[in-house]
Amino acid sequence: MSPSLTVRRIAADQGAVFRELRTASLREAPYAFGATLEDALSADAASFDAAAVDRAVSLTVATFILYTEGHPAGLIEAHFDDSAARRAFVCELWVAPAVRHLRGGELLVDTAGSWLASEGAMEVYAWVADANRNAMRFYEALGFGPTGEHRRVQRAPEQAESLLVRHVPTTSQVFQQ
Repeated sequence: MSPSLTVRRIAADQGAVFRELRTASLREAPYAFGATLEDALSADAASFDAAAVDRAVSLTVATFILYTEGHPAGLIEAHFDDSAARRAFVCELWVAPAVRHLRGGELLVDTAGSWLASEGAMEVYAWVADANRNAMRFYEALGFGPTGEHRRVQRAPEQAESLLVRHVPTTSQVFQQ
């Protein structure tokens, strides 16, 4: 990791930064997200402001922002679903192309996973489009493996995605390493 990279949880006053990163991600990789660029551009600033306020303090959903040399360059969402199992997910990962070689995506996933673990997660899940081989290889390199669960992509029903999982090491496993 480059020492110039940092990750911080979104602050309540960063709605504009959140909007900037979300629209940049949708411009650059529209196939990789549930929302569309049109959705993000048509949303009013207040919705991004409200999301930032919520994600800055919520115990069930958080957004983390990657910075390089102090400039926002990526983001990831971490959340718990509403099921009885309270599964923990990372999603909406995006890193600006100019800094991908610095391994910011790995730093984002690890930071989000650590937050989820601190909130009680024993496993972290990620839905990855089967056709997105780069994303599949990325998550596999970080220790995610297949669960065997598949579903159709909502915005593109002709495509499928697979659920991947990474187990969170327990304290005793960490000390054994």
